[in-house]
Amino acid sequence: MRFRIFLVVASCVVSLITGFVISRTGSSTESVRTRAKPLIGLSMDTLKEERWQGDRDLFVSHAKELGADVLVQSANSDDTRQISDVQALISRRVDVLVIIPHNGGAMAKAVNMAHDAGIPVLAYDRLITDCDLDLYMTFDNEKVGELQAQFLVDHLPKDRKKKIVRIYGAKTDNNALLYKRGQDKVLTPLINKREIEVVHEDWTQDWKPENAKKIASAAITKAGANFDAILASNDGTAGGAIQALSEEGLAGKILVTGQDAELSACQRIVNGTQAMTIYKPLSQLAKQAAEAATKMARSKPVIALSKINNGKIDVPSILLDVVVVTRENMMDTVVKDGFHKAADVYRSLPEAQQSR
Repeated sequence: MRFRIFLVVASCVVSLITGFVISRTGSSTESVRTRAKPLIGLSMDTLKEERWQGDRDLFVSHAKELGADVLVQSANSDDTRQISDVQALISRRVDVLVIIPHNGGAMAKAVNMAHDAGIPVLAYDRLITDCDLDLYMTFDNEKVGELQAQFLVDHLPKDRKKKIVRIYGAKTDNNALLYKRGQDKVLTPLINKREIEVVHEDWTQDWKPENAKKIASAAITKAGANFDAILASNDGTAGGAIQALSEEGLAGKILVTGQDAELSACQRIVNGTQAMTIYKPLSQLAKQAAEAATKMARSKPVIALSKINNGKIDVPSILLDVVVVTRENMMDTVVKDGFHKAADVYRSLPEAQQSR
């Protein structure tokens, strides 16, 4: 059976908050009665990136604290394999599925299979499109793109036309489209006024740094050193772009953006080769997702205050805030939150140069 979604209104200090209360009943309810602990299936796109390893560890740890067990599958960025992973988790009679899709469109089949088995589905950080998805949890991804683009605009020369390179994420990832949409909100008016020129742009297959490096190299071949910034959509693509810049002696001379606050990116920021990243408090996302998944497994209600259309329905959604991180606020953000240790971030810098 599918989720029942009820619109509710609650008082919150001086404002009214409208949200969705979500609960499910179905065949999974029987397994909750007979199983000592709820069983969560976590189907991941990949574990090759530092960021996703952290998400897995945080999610599993908090789910266990809540009294749930977790089965984890990683698809190595392969749609066919991820479908097989979901089938395997369904065969294990999980009580809820949490999916981080490689391809948001392809995973609609996985949602339908889960629903046929009476299992609710939570999409984690990446939207699954064109299906009756039960719940979506992520950060405000359009806002991420806006912050990236606004940082770039604020730090480019004011006395002349600016030239930039744009490196997008994977076309198969709906988040990449949302980042671009947010970036476009800031950049399109300036491009139309001819204040900014995009000298090269391309999508990065599978978000791989080596593919981002190829895009940056193509931009350098096309424009030489005659551009001001690379608007890279995440830290992996930023890292690939910076490798290309380094080979041409341009690292630190061209502004490069990023996202995810990966340790390697934070190290590049304090060393001056990357200008910024977006810190998405992954511990909050992982913990809240584990809490929501555990409630769904137990057929308990979940409150979602937002909704995002996935091409078929308005999906109840929980959106978390993000923070711009630079060399100046590194200690007050990712280090203060315990996301990274200062000793790791500033490893290659003399102590006198470390921000305190």
